[in-house]
Amino acid sequence: MIRRDITNSLQEAARFFPVVAIIGPRQSGKTTLSCEVFKNHTYISLEDLDKQEFVNRDPRGFLELYRNDHGIILDEIQQAPSILSYIQTYVDTHNVRGYFVVTGSQNFLVNEAITQTLAGRMAIFTLLPLSCAELKHGDNLPKTIEEFIYKGAYPRVYKEEVPPTMWYNNYIKTYLERDVRTLETVDDLLMFKRFIQLCAGRIGQLLNVVALANDAGLTVARTQAWLSLLQASYLLFFLQPHHKNFNKRLVKAPKLYFYDTGLACALLGIDSWDQVVTHYLRGGLVESFVMAELSKTYYNANKEPRLYFWRDNHGHEVDGIIEYQQKLIPVEVKAGKTINQDFFSGIDYWKSLEGNEQARGYIVYGGSETQKRTAYTVVSWHDVASILAELQSR
Repeated sequence: MIRRDITNSLQEAARFFPVVAIIGPRQSGKTTLSCEVFKNHTYISLEDLDKQEFVNRDPRGFLELYRNDHGIILDEIQQAPSILSYIQTYVDTHNVRGYFVVTGSQNFLVNEAITQTLAGRMAIFTLLPLSCAELKHGDNLPKTIEEFIYKGAYPRVYKEEVPPTMWYNNYIKTYLERDVRTLETVDDLLMFKRFIQLCAGRIGQLLNVVALANDAGLTVARTQAWLSLLQASYLLFFLQPHHKNFNKRLVKAPKLYFYDTGLACALLGIDSWDQVVTHYLRGGLVESFVMAELSKTYYNANKEPRLYFWRDNHGHEVDGIIEYQQKLIPVEVKAGKTINQDFFSGIDYWKSLEGNEQARGYIVYGGSETQKRTAYTVVSWHDVASILAELQSR
């Protein structure tokens, strides 16, 4: 098993909270991690139909049958969210900490149940696919950024050495059949798959919901509902624009990214890493990779990402803005592997605006060397996590 950076935070939380929740996309490693960290807990998969029936028929009897001295892991809790009400009663009457570990791959169900039941009793963690730092631990990191973007970061792609295109196509099929088929908001799986592909074609771009709805043949309301579903399933996320009182008109639409570029490549029909080199969406894929890496770094430290972007209506843009201790830290992303002066122009303009002169900038690029300069740090693609580490060390 590749050691996950979130491990220490999980162990610490189990000392204080009766329930620990690990949520994230399917196959991100939630089951493996929970069984590794909580070795003595009894593991129960709620995707087992017999277990689901037992939980729904007799939840108190279910908890009593599996009661033990260490604890219980309830995998895929969204299959039986009603059990959370009974867990609340259990933890309120028993002095237990770290006893229940629950995992879920559908945030929209888990959070609804948590809001009503376990608020204040549960520590919630988000586990995304592997980060570059985690892949380095196991000496599994691909050699180039193009190879990483194509291969993605789901653990099984590395553990089982499955051809990425084959694995991701099966992943999409499983997602549609297990998670989407039962939802009232999705009445046509083929149309929904086509919708995900259209989203992949907009990776790294400003989201125009009306244009996406027209291309997909959907209403705006249905488009928004499906986008929310993809967010809740941890397939894609949005970067919101950062607004400040600059004397320029700023765009207000978010940018669309995928948490895993391997999945995006499969949806785009990219079936080898060398196709990434010349693909027309290469820049968007690289941006998506960097923003996902920053998000993973936050989540692995059990913190909410504070990431934005900045763009005015004249086309000036900074790909990423990190809010850190009431300061704004600009991050520019470049797919190229050779550093040139053009890399700095976007942040130079942003820094010329009122209040930004002293901000240190970061350039993430496709090359292999990391360099510290007077006003910038140029960061190699596989060292994205070092940005937050450097900020914390100041």
